Amino acid sequence: MDRKTIFLLLLVLGTAFWGISFPITKLAITSSSSSTFLCYRFIAATLILSIVFAKYFRQTDWKTIKAGIGLSLPLTFGIYLVTVGMQYTTASQCAFVAGMSVVMVPVLKVILYRSAIPIKTWLAALVALTGLFIISIKGAMTIYIGDLYTLIGAAGFALYLIRVEQQAHLKSIIPTIVPMFAGCAIITAIVALFDSGADWYPQSSSFWTGIVYCSLFSTAFTYTVSNMAQRYISSERVAVIYLFEPVFAAISAYFILDEPLTFRLLLGGSLIFAATLIAEINFSKRSLIK
Repeated sequence: MDRKTIFLLLLVLGTAFWGISFPITKLAITSSSSSTFLCYRFIAATLILSIVFAKYFRQTDWKTIKAGIGLSLPLTFGIYLVTVGMQYTTASQCAFVAGMSVVMVPVLKVILYRSAIPIKTWLAALVALTGLFIISIKGAMTIYIGDLYTLIGAAGFALYLIRVEQQAHLKSIIPTIVPMFAGCAIITAIVALFDSGADWYPQSSSFWTGIVYCSLFSTAFTYTVSNMAQRYISSERVAVIYLFEPVFAAISAYFILDEPLTFRLLLGGSLIFAATLIAEINFSKRSLIK
């Protein structure tokens, strides 16, 4: 088995870890505060990644630290609001709404940098909004608060992806990973300190199971693999693989949380999935693999 195939399989596994983290997180924060959950998660991830990327410490300078902190701001904002949103909606629905961040990236580029936007992106945005409407609008044309939190969080994560792209063009992104997650840990620790409902010593075993899973698998493992895989797999193929995250989330939520796969969720989720696919695929190329 060649190296490209190995990393392809590892990347699919990592995407599955990301998807499964949605029901795992929802289960963890059911009886505990989301602020302390994220704080412990980022602290553990920082420690693990400090070991994984120890050889890059020699490349860490003040500019690298500032770049990592700059990345941590939109990342923490996005993950925090998505986690809060998960308290008010199902894990599978949260995953599909959060997946709109892929469509938001080119739209935000137009707003922030006045960059040109292709027709396919407008089409993707329209399809995604239709899917979001089907999933989230209930009753008297109102959107659930959990979906609203998640949607704003997705915008934060889209900003994070834009900043990562900018940083990657300047220099290697790997040395910024540990400072980035350290920044996330500090920010969430501050939020938890001001959270009157923060529970620093949860007795729930699902809380600590979630910490171990999310810090080790959906953070340390997947971020390591995703950075290394880019050396062997085209960005188009990587983007397509990431689209399966909400699919893995919906399937795992069905088995872990017994969440129903409703027709509205399947139809709206399929449209959001199709929208992200439209946004990422370069239709001028015959193959996604280079």
